[in-house]
Amino acid sequence: MSTSIASGMRATRYLAALVTALLAARCGVTAWAQELPQHAARPQYEKVVVTAGRSTVVPTKFEVTRIAITSPEIADAVVVQPHEILVDGKRAGTVSLIVWGADTRQQWDVVVEPSITALEQQLQMLFPGEAINVSVNDEAIVLSGQVSSTSVMLRAGEIATSSSSKSRVINLLQVPGSSESQQVMLQVRFAEVNRRTLTELGLSLFATRSNFTARSTTQQFAAPDFDKDKTLVFSDFLNLLYFNPKEGLGAVMRALQQRGGFQSLAEPNLIAYNGQEASFLAGGEFPVPVVQGATGTVTVIFKEFGVRLNFKPTIAGDTIRLKVRPEVSTLDFTNGVTLNGFRIPALTTRRAETDVELRDGQSFAIAGLLDNVRQTDGAAIPILSKLPIVGALFKSKADRAEETELMVLITPHLVRPLNADEVPALPTNIRPFIKRDDIGGQLQGAGGVVDAPAAKKGPKGSGKP
Repeated sequence: MSTSIASGMRATRYLAALVTALLAARCGVTAWAQELPQHAARPQYEKVVVTAGRSTVVPTKFEVTRIAITSPEIADAVVVQPHEILVDGKRAGTVSLIVWGADTRQQWDVVVEPSITALEQQLQMLFPGEAINVSVNDEAIVLSGQVSSTSVMLRAGEIATSSSSKSRVINLLQVPGSSESQQVMLQVRFAEVNRRTLTELGLSLFATRSNFTARSTTQQFAAPDFDKDKTLVFSDFLNLLYFNPKEGLGAVMRALQQRGGFQSLAEPNLIAYNGQEASFLAGGEFPVPVVQGATGTVTVIFKEFGVRLNFKPTIAGDTIRLKVRPEVSTLDFTNGVTLNGFRIPALTTRRAETDVELRDGQSFAIAGLLDNVRQTDGAAIPILSKLPIVGALFKSKADRAEETELMVLITPHLVRPLNADEVPALPTNIRPFIKRDDIGGQLQGAGGVVDAPAAKKGPKGSGKP
């Protein structure tokens, strides 16, 4: 009996000890689990801020025995005194600086900020209070930030363009009231009027006999000639011709008046992205032979002519700055040259280049591009042209006058793409293109020609059209 009681008491003590051990183990695991996030979290180190290209001194409370830095190409460090470390910033980035002492260790985060360029300092000096940031890389200069007016934005872009040899400046400066549209449609109208007048007057006398031939000409206009058999050869009868075969006397007169007029109107529409150049050409190309080197090889290149427009828009808030270059060129065979049998025309060109600032929908005109040409050509036979009364028979004259006026009207519009629900319906024509009266009571159907009554009502009782 006593033995059984003793055994039961020992079993109870063992069970209580086991439960206590399990509870202690559970509490230990819970405490370790609660402390785990605190040990796993990254410790916060003191920061050392330095600008790229500059240096700073980091003091320590202990004597430095050894240092290490993660990326020497971003920042470098050297011990200058037992309690001082010199940190040099090289380029933008963040590195770790670890310092050891005799019985301690300390770590810093070294933050290297981008250097302030000379352009950014100049912009800050010229535009105080404006938040203009400058970023320079191998390909472009980028301007960003907020400015107070369109004028500041444009001037800053011009200064950045002129201060560096880099060919590209990206102007991302924002102004109040900036438009969401970044595309500009340019509506252009070219109007040209040309008037010309020509007056020519000349007389050539000639005589042919059995024993002699004679002729008078100023060589300004074509005149009759004689071949080796003393036969008259007429390359051009001009306007008036008189010839008496019996007497062998004749006269050829050129009396001509010409008047002409020309009017041209072109209306190109162009769309360009903000800061990108667009061009338009309505015309053609003409071949020009070019002699290559000493071998005399002739190659052909093509030159363009016609109505051309180049423009580059810059959107600044609600203002559009345009760099416009309209040009009109025509072929001029009168002033052309002949090379190796090829007739190469010259170009008559009228060109204008200007910068303007407009708002959406406003227009500006380039007018007054006048071209007045007046030419008088005269020829006379010496001595004979000086004779009284009959001297006018030995003279010739040609008067030319040409007047051309060109006007260019330009209107910019800010545009945006259409959404799917904004696309307009395509145009349709529900009426016949040709009236029935015009084709003798017949309609042109898709499957052929059918009679109008049959197409309207169909055969009686058939139910078919």
